[in-house]
Amino acid sequence: MTTDLLVKTAELIDVASVSYQEAVIAELIEARLKAVPGLTVDRVGDNVVARTDLGRPRRVLIGGHSDTVPPNNNEVARIDGDVVWGLGAADMKAALAVMLELAASVAEPTVDVTWLFYAREEVRIADSGLREIFDARPDLLAADVALLGEPTGGAVEAGCQGSMRAVVTLTGARAHTARPWMGVNAIHRLGSLLRLVEAYEPRTPVIDGCQYRESLQAVAVTGGVAGNVVPDRAEVTLGYRYAPDRNGAAAESALRELLLPVLGNDDHFEVTEHAPAASPGLGHPLLQQLIKDNNLEIKSKLGWTDVAFFAERGIPAANCGPGDSTLAHTAEERVDRASVEAYRRCLETLLTAD
Repeated sequence: MTTDLLVKTAELIDVASVSYQEAVIAELIEARLKAVPGLTVDRVGDNVVARTDLGRPRRVLIGGHSDTVPPNNNEVARIDGDVVWGLGAADMKAALAVMLELAASVAEPTVDVTWLFYAREEVRIADSGLREIFDARPDLLAADVALLGEPTGGAVEAGCQGSMRAVVTLTGARAHTARPWMGVNAIHRLGSLLRLVEAYEPRTPVIDGCQYRESLQAVAVTGGVAGNVVPDRAEVTLGYRYAPDRNGAAAESALRELLLPVLGNDDHFEVTEHAPAASPGLGHPLLQQLIKDNNLEIKSKLGWTDVAFFAERGIPAANCGPGDSTLAHTAEERVDRASVEAYRRCLETLLTAD
């Protein structure tokens, strides 16, 4: 290794890039890529896209997001032996460091390459930098296959779960708390609904050899009028992660059916946010080559990532990156040298294979 990728990761960690504040890191990435001969570099907002144009028969898009969640006393990088600690180390500045290194060092890839650095992945989909690029310059995202550097411990995590949030509003009738029998307590009615959610048995379908596990959780509750009033309204927000053998309509229908026994005619169910699932989609020759040449483990993605964005648009996509996803967004976030260097070798093999 001629470049210390832990040092390069630490440099990126030290550039603050909490969601909606990615301008500085975008400027740094843009400047580094513009210094590389043979790359066409485009800036769309705080997103940066660099492309080769070598006339190769296939194009691979390698991407990652530049933003992080807010810091947890870990905004300054620290290298301790063969481990770099800090905000975004795994999610996903180590991957970005590798991408920048390979963009500069692999001058003649055997496939054309699109290097994608995009903003605002850690926030609501409507604000996604990826969607900002697609709205302004969809041509920049054209590719035969996409590989996102989400932390997977070096494995290939196939597809992703769909993510749905729904708000259920239960109604009641107001009364004085001294005479509660004259009303209907909407908060009390939540008990039956929450018991249904707690008793939910997750589906675990196997799709193309990958087992997914669904989940349903109550993530927020609101209600109440005053200390002496029986409440006539209560709301619960549900978070539902569903497997990619269902589309959004089927997932919503399944959730409604589950809750039907506790919903009355005046109650209300509304899906407030939805991100579709993505099937594994590992049949593309470039993904097969990546897995075979590097003897990579294949897992299902238990979570949502932007592979769904590409899958929706007919581009096979997978997650593969350094670091442990369970450490992401925690004060213990870190990544080790072996993981980062293995990721570099993995991508370099893909870009230089005959």
